[in-house]
Amino acid sequence: MISAGRLFLTAILLIAGCTSEAQQNADRERRIQEKLAAPNPIEASDSLWMEELTYIEVRDLIAGGYSTAIIPTGGIEENGPYLATGKHNVILRALCPAIARDLGNALCAPVVAFVPEGSIDPPSGAMHYPGTFTVRDETYHALLVDIAESLRVHGFKDIVLIGDSGGNQRGMAAVAGDLNKRWAGSGVTAHFVIEFYTPGWEETEKYTEDVLGVAETKSDGHHDDIWVTAMMMVTDPASVRYHERVEADLASINGIDIAPMEEAIELGKKMVAFRAEYTANAIREAINK
Repeated sequence: MISAGRLFLTAILLIAGCTSEAQQNADRERRIQEKLAAPNPIEASDSLWMEELTYIEVRDLIAGGYSTAIIPTGGIEENGPYLATGKHNVILRALCPAIARDLGNALCAPVVAFVPEGSIDPPSGAMHYPGTFTVRDETYHALLVDIAESLRVHGFKDIVLIGDSGGNQRGMAAVAGDLNKRWAGSGVTAHFVIEFYTPGWEETEKYTEDVLGVAETKSDGHHDDIWVTAMMMVTDPASVRYHERVEADLASINGIDIAPMEEAIELGKKMVAFRAEYTANAIREAINK
């Protein structure tokens, strides 16, 4: 039989333990709030990629009116003999900050590199080719939801989903619809901006032909074209194997030379600027509906 004294001692220890845990929680919360209120001790970066900013820099930008976050989705797939499999991700490295800069109040979330590219077993679509990565539709949806929720909880009000690949569009549309049902009345809205892809790609092609005077004259038969190649070169000429192609006398795509490198990059910059402005206008329209 347990004595009254032992019961009393046990009760005292339990109370002390609860008090200690409560104090630890209070101390932890105090430290968090102190860090959240801390001034930036150094000059802020001018990057528009959240992954390249400190938490202080993101905090200050949100407080200063950066209420829009862009979630760019890319992909890793077969793109012919010259282009890196991360083609869409490379293009988005140039495009997303250009769109955010045009908007003036937006930041870019990290590129979502893993998207549906086909079934795994048996392989279908791009999964026939080594170097391709795929995820199931439900995995893609869950990832987008968690990314968007992370942005919401930190204070963004307009969360924009754009995708550089055709297979990404349906999933983003479904996720945006689900999020807006979940967020109803919260003041936060998800926007799936299909215009980035359709007709964004087609309009960029027309601009390149009609305004810049650059038009393909043939098809080399690759999952590649001058628009893709030039925009990738803005980010990294190595991603299109520029120097190796020059060495092998293969520095062209669909009848258009990509040498000299500086001219191809300048062409890509003009494409990026056009598509970024086109997309930014579509985002503004979506937000202002």
